[in-house]
Amino acid sequence: MASTSDFKNGLVLNLEGQLWTITEFQHVKPGKGPAFVRTTLKNVLSGKVVDKTFNAGVKVETATVDKRDMTYLYKDGSEYVFMDGDTYDQIHIPAATVGSAADYLLENQEALIAQNEGVVLYVELPASVELVVSHTDPGLQGDRSTGGTKPATLETGAEIAVPLFLNTGDKIKVDTRDGRYLGRVNS
Repeated sequence: MASTSDFKNGLVLNLEGQLWTITEFQHVKPGKGPAFVRTTLKNVLSGKVVDKTFNAGVKVETATVDKRDMTYLYKDGSEYVFMDGDTYDQIHIPAATVGSAADYLLENQEALIAQNEGVVLYVELPASVELVVSHTDPGLQGDRSTGGTKPATLETGAEIAVPLFLNTGDKIKVDTRDGRYLGRVNS
């Protein structure tokens, strides 16, 4: 349990059986009436964002979220297997929990795994990863670095839009949050 005076960004609250992370909070002391705390909460599982107001001094149930860096090993059927580098424990995470992160996962890649009471909440990758373009149509004569884009398939199987000058075999940097092309990597 925590009171509103203990609120800080990143604190995970257990409200009505759902886990919410505090992304913003503000203590408000109006000239008239009791003080209160205005918060912006993000649902840990769905990503839904809501605004909620708490009266000052109210006790709220908190949840412990254990975040650990783990290494992705391999895909086993519909599950992804990760290993804790400290204990060498392996955990199987369902594809639904891994979500869109699967588009950018390579073997032996580090990922942040968040758990609550042994249940995996989400998998968080670094903001950007370097991947090789496994297939893209060749660019045409006259294509320049500024201009249009074309589809490219990455070594993980994900498809993103890349500039016309890229070729199959090029190594590129990709934003894992939205799948944007960030630039070519010189190897």
